[in-house]
Amino acid sequence: MSSESDQQPARVREPAPDPPTPPVTEVTARPAEDRQGDVTPEEVRERLRRRAIFLRELAEARELRRRVTPHRSRRARIHAALRRRTFRLN
Repeated sequence: MSSESDQQPARVREPAPDPPTPPVTEVTARPAEDRQGDVTPEEVRERLRRRAIFLRELAEARELRRRVTPHRSRRARIHAALRRRTFRLN
């Protein structure tokens, strides 16, 4: 009962390169007297770097979950195909 579409080759994904350092925005370039509780450009870069790492790991976790539980991904493919068929015009 398995077809070629059920047996997809496992793709090995390389980790994404680190994002380029973002430029300093107007928010972080304001004078010190206006910056009550504002963050420094270094803190902004660090937060963006941590966010990029988190999003990369989240994507890896989703990919792993998709490979580990093939019945879910197969079910999702079947449902997606049914949804496409529903809206097909004859």
